[in-house]
Amino acid sequence: MDISTTPKLELIQVADVVARDKGIDREEVLIAMEQATQKAGRSKYGPDHDIRATIDRRTGDITLKRCTTVVDGGVEDESAEITLDQAKKIDPELKIGSVIEEQLPPIDFGRIAAQTAKQVIVQKVREFERKRQFQEYNSKAGEIINGVVKRVEYGNVTVEIPRAEAVVRRDRLLPRENFRQGDRIRAYIENVREEQRGPQIFLSRTHPEFMRKLFRQEVPEVYDGIIEIKAVARDPGSRAKIAVQSYDTSIDPVGACVGMRGSRVQAVVGELHGEKIDIIPFSEDPATFVVNALAPAEVSKVVLDEDQGRIEVVVPNEQLSLAIGRRGQNVRLAFMLTGWDIDILTDQEESDRRREEFRQRSEAFVSALDVDEVIAGLLVTEGFTSVEEIAFTEVKNLAEIEGFEADIARELHTRASNFIEAERRRYDERRRELGVTDQLVELNAFTPTMLVVLGENGIKTLDDVGDLASDELREILPDAEFDENTANQIIMSARAHWFYEEK
Repeated sequence: MDISTTPKLELIQVADVVARDKGIDREEVLIAMEQATQKAGRSKYGPDHDIRATIDRRTGDITLKRCTTVVDGGVEDESAEITLDQAKKIDPELKIGSVIEEQLPPIDFGRIAAQTAKQVIVQKVREFERKRQFQEYNSKAGEIINGVVKRVEYGNVTVEIPRAEAVVRRDRLLPRENFRQGDRIRAYIENVREEQRGPQIFLSRTHPEFMRKLFRQEVPEVYDGIIEIKAVARDPGSRAKIAVQSYDTSIDPVGACVGMRGSRVQAVVGELHGEKIDIIPFSEDPATFVVNALAPAEVSKVVLDEDQGRIEVVVPNEQLSLAIGRRGQNVRLAFMLTGWDIDILTDQEESDRRREEFRQRSEAFVSALDVDEVIAGLLVTEGFTSVEEIAFTEVKNLAEIEGFEADIARELHTRASNFIEAERRRYDERRRELGVTDQLVELNAFTPTMLVVLGENGIKTLDDVGDLASDELREILPDAEFDENTANQIIMSARAHWFYEEK
């Protein structure tokens, strides 16, 4: 494009055509033309001059000016600056910061200058186009898009989408999925990055949200918000689970997602090349939700440990393999869906474990309290798990146990208290032998047993505890079952004296 020989109105028409074809604002194209004209003007009059070009938006007239700025003091660039004294000779009204504009005559830019101008316009148009592409697709991140396969290189698929190209990396394709040039493809816009070579648009067919969006397209109730997909877990290309909840009591969320004769779910399955989908009802109750998530396996009993975020599930012996799934797939997807760590036991395993726990606790009570197995068994049956619990229970509560009289209850309470005191003295002596300081005791964060364990691991002072990381403290004291927050609080308490000493 030779701007010097382009008719004035045709210049405006060129801007209109470029703007329309590239999807760029007309004003941005004209700004690019002005910058190209300025660059060509500097090539003509010298690169040090402040040359400014203006294109009339109506007529296409090009105005070229050389600008000189009035400065205070010394002039650093004589071609673009002038002192205030010199400026006053030209116009007494000028002041510091004023710009003197000198209109330049029309010039023939020449072949090289025109080529330079063309390169600037092309570069600016490309920059505007890249910027528009990034803004357009960055706003579409998280949506599904259709495209046509342009090429396949090393398993990565380049997709032609409206006014841009995108990439589906090999690890974002379903297993055993092959595309060829010209194939149509539907994928999820996972990420859009602005890079030097232009916006990079990354698509995915394995992302859990891809399945959520597919159901949104196939199920009107999901699109309208009557049914919400609460969670999605996928083993891409093999199996998936989605949890659904209806906000209209008259609508069954599972049935609505399955559709008449399975038409809706089959449309999604077809898009995902046969990936099996379990649709389960969501529940606010964690135990119920986990039981639903383990379907089609049947569950006999559930034991919830909210502090540890774990749930123990007991299933009939014949249901174990179904609950775990092939290569652990079913229980893994249930964990991904619910967020709960799931331990699966059979009825037999749970019975054996409880029997062993009963035996161990009974033996511990027999040894610590010097009682027979009958009394020890009664204590375990009543739910006591340690001597400490007996010592801290009121005598009247012990006397309420069937078969226990008041005298027996008092004696048990006394023996338990004496045992706890003897253990405390024994651990305290051992703690002192190990050199664990009294400051750690005064921290009130550790039991006598924990203090001994710390001493055996070389942790003897507040500074030793303060130097630990939370995961190190939890590793040394696994039986304490500290969560990360509690461990950090203990460590910060141990460090408190550091700040006092600094002050």
